[in-house]
Amino acid sequence: MHPDRTTTRFPVPTDAALRAAGWQPGRWDIKQAEIWADTLREHTSPTGHRHAVFPAAVEAWAEFGNLHITPTGPGRQIAPATLHLDPLHGLHHTRTLTDLSRALDTDVSPLGTETDNHSLLAIDTQGRVYALDHTGDWYLGPTIDQALTALIAGHTPTRLTAT
Repeated sequence: MHPDRTTTRFPVPTDAALRAAGWQPGRWDIKQAEIWADTLREHTSPTGHRHAVFPAAVEAWAEFGNLHITPTGPGRQIAPATLHLDPLHGLHHTRTLTDLSRALDTDVSPLGTETDNHSLLAIDTQGRVYALDHTGDWYLGPTIDQALTALIAGHTPTRLTAT
């Protein structure tokens, strides 16, 4: 690929927002991801809940961790999300994440937050991404790439239901 060409991994607006936040292809801070993994593993809630740590989460933290993403364009269906990808935003949400894990029948780990509305972002063992807020739990996409694109582009997420 020519060095001046934009990656085809993400749509142009997503790519631009990620690059403005400091992301670039090949970004990989495994040392920071391991620090987060250790911090989350060591935390136990007052009611005994513990965080799940697994490869999909660690890989997402290594590539996108510490990014403050501020989309510049209008949203398609809803306002685009301003994000801070730091799993420690979920440190004290072990019970909430444990409840989501049970509902989905898979482990879930914190990913970051939507800073405007304080939605907690989470990722499961398959790499699917969710948002949890005061209005409910939302499915953002089957991969972190698709979830980031949906959040940055302002796509309406899918509400998770009990059925």
